[in-house]
Amino acid sequence: MINIPPFVQNLVPYKAGKPIDELAREKKLSKIVKLASAENPLGPSPKAVEAIKKGVLGLNRYTDPASYDLVQAIAQKYHVQPNHIICGHGTDSLLAYIVSAFTTEDDEIITSEGTFIGIYVTIRKTGRKLIQVPMKNHGFDLAKILHAISDKTRMIYLANPNNPTGTMINREELEAFMEQVPKHIMVILDEAYTAYANGNPEYPNGVRYDYENMVVTRTFSKAYGLAGLRIGFAVGPDKVIEALYKVKLPFEPNLLAQQAAIAALDDEEFLKKSIELNKKSLAILYECFNENNILHVETSTNFILTLMPTEEFARDFANECLNRGLIVRHVDTFGISNGIRINSGTIEETEFATGIIGEVYQLLKEKNKTKNI
Repeated sequence: MINIPPFVQNLVPYKAGKPIDELAREKKLSKIVKLASAENPLGPSPKAVEAIKKGVLGLNRYTDPASYDLVQAIAQKYHVQPNHIICGHGTDSLLAYIVSAFTTEDDEIITSEGTFIGIYVTIRKTGRKLIQVPMKNHGFDLAKILHAISDKTRMIYLANPNNPTGTMINREELEAFMEQVPKHIMVILDEAYTAYANGNPEYPNGVRYDYENMVVTRTFSKAYGLAGLRIGFAVGPDKVIEALYKVKLPFEPNLLAQQAAIAALDDEEFLKKSIELNKKSLAILYECFNENNILHVETSTNFILTLMPTEEFARDFANECLNRGLIVRHVDTFGISNGIRINSGTIEETEFATGIIGEVYQLLKEKNKTKNI
């Protein structure tokens, strides 16, 4: 019999937010709104769509393993040297390469409870030891992370802003933290939601730094609307990027993803429109949460984390929303058992969602009140 390592046997497959088509089949619903996966409700950048149409004619050829044109576009956009950039199939892929390239099975990787589930999966599936410290006010407790460093620590993961809590580490906090992290420990700074936080003058913007032990990951899945293409990039010291090329699959990201990303980077109008819509949608969600006395965390992203009274309440809330055609995300697998993450949508989608959110929350509140008598 084939031997499956214990760390693989113990893994739980990643469960994404329920697809719209699947819910439609199950519930026979005529209208469904998905606010579970922090996607861009405007769709992809129009310029990216045109680039994909043109790129189709080149599908008979292997793509450029070095993503030369895309790397040049990123370098120009963010004022980074090209040899400090590598592209891959989204943040998940890049995280897997970083963990594989810079740690062994005997090493420890530190992060927090209640952060991006992808890093938990990556660490566990490679047999590394995951060290989690509690959060403080729903954000990374940098002091506790520093305190958790041991002789076996080789890597620290930070998401800024954090998913699923939406909280942000500011510039002063990050710089003070990096000064105290030993130089042999790699710090991953995951900036998947940077487009939504950039307006804050205190946001660090990791690609501006040149720490020898920090690598920054970015994605085109969120504000640029290219989640279905799976494309992202990492910025770090040239020696770090050189090592990552040694472990990266040779022909990723694919041709269409590369060309779409180049075009999306150039679509400032679409990005601006996406950010403005996000602000308006979040304002509607905040109003709904305040009217219904739903606890929530202030966000620097395109989603808001709501905090339900209990894990059971949160599970029931997600299910009752599904029954009414609204897909939200119960983030128990992220480490927040009573958390429901709800992202921004179009104005129409958001207004549809708030009607259901208020109805379901009050219904469950009354139900639980009766149950406790």
